Amino acid sequence: MYKIRTIEQKDNAPIAYIIREVSKEFGLAAESGFAVADPILDNLYDVYQHTNSHYWVIENAEGQILGGGGISPLQGDSSILEIQKMYFAAEIRGQGFAKQILNLAFEFAIQHGVDFCYLETTADLLRAVKLYEKLGFQHLSAPKGNTGHSHACEIWMLKTLI
Repeated sequence: MYKIRTIEQKDNAPIAYIIREVSKEFGLAAESGFAVADPILDNLYDVYQHTNSHYWVIENAEGQILGGGGISPLQGDSSILEIQKMYFAAEIRGQGFAKQILNLAFEFAIQHGVDFCYLETTADLLRAVKLYEKLGFQHLSAPKGNTGHSHACEIWMLKTLI
């Protein structure tokens, strides 16, 4: 049994661990500019307390954090919310949690009067790219905003919510 809930302070270390481990698994090295290098990684609870920001974690029946994903204003264009730091332990992949978190993020954006969700990813995460396409994200020819990941993430996508 798993549940999706809002991040709590106690989740900082477990979700940072998941992000680091999944990044290693897929070869998303810090020195290449992927999210694993973000200085905020160990303090996601505080990061997602800001306006128009939210982060959800997936917890098993024993209270172990196995993944999560968030949404926050795109740096450089606060009229767009960016899907961020969506990582899942291998044991829960393929069970629909990414889609559930994305749908929560879409609802969150709409409730906050935002019409667009943006994300950056890499072809190394092909299953994720296919899900984003299925959920209505469109490929862009150039990055938006100033995420700091644009040189590592060669795929940029935007979803219109209205």
